[in-house]
Amino acid sequence: MKSLLQTMIILLNFPRLWPHLVVFLSLSTKNPIHEDLERWKTSYLKGKKIGAIKAILFLLVFQPEFRNLFYLRCGHIGKLLALCLPPMDTLFLATKDVGPGLFVQHGFATILLAKKVGSNCWINQQVTVGYDAHHGCPTIGNDVTINAGAKIIGGVTIGDRVVIGANAVVVRNVPSDVTVVGVPGRIVRRNGIRVDEKL
Repeated sequence: MKSLLQTMIILLNFPRLWPHLVVFLSLSTKNPIHEDLERWKTSYLKGKKIGAIKAILFLLVFQPEFRNLFYLRCGHIGKLLALCLPPMDTLFLATKDVGPGLFVQHGFATILLAKKVGSNCWINQQVTVGYDAHHGCPTIGNDVTINAGAKIIGGVTIGDRVVIGANAVVVRNVPSDVTVVGVPGRIVRRNGIRVDEKL
C-alpha cells in the first residue's frame, strides 16, 4: 500500500519532475550525480532493487536534501530546475568542489562552505562547515562523517576516514583515521584504538 501511494505521488508530481529527468539523462556518466545516486540508494533506500530513473524520481520527490545536491551537480541549470521543485531552504551547499557520493542524512540548518569536500562524505543536521574571520574555509577529506551539530571552522584540513562527533567544534587540522569529539575537539580514537589526544 505504501509503495502504491508513493508511486501515485510521483505520478502527480511528474509535470514538475520531467525537466529534472531530462537533465539527469543528459548528464555525462562522469557527473558525480550518478555516484551520489548509488550512495543514496544504499543509504536511504536500504539497497532496494530499484532502477536509476525510479530512484531519482523517488529521491527528488521525497528527499529535499537530495534536490539540493542534484541542483548543485546541475550547475546553472539547477537554478532553473529549482523553480519547478524547490530545494530544502535550510540546507546550504555552497561548495563547488564536492566529490562523488555525498550523503546528507538530515539537512536541517546545515551549511557546507568548504574549499573542497572529498568523496563519500556523510553529513547530518545542524552542521556548519565554513569560514572564520582570518583563515578561510576548511578542506574535507574522503570518507568523512560529520555528525549532528558539529562545527568545522576556518582554514583547517580534515583527513580521510575521519568521524567528527556530535556537537564537536574543530578549529585545528585533523589527521586521517581518527574520531574527534568535544569542545574544543579532541582525538578519542586513532586507527580504531581509544586514545585521548589534543588536536
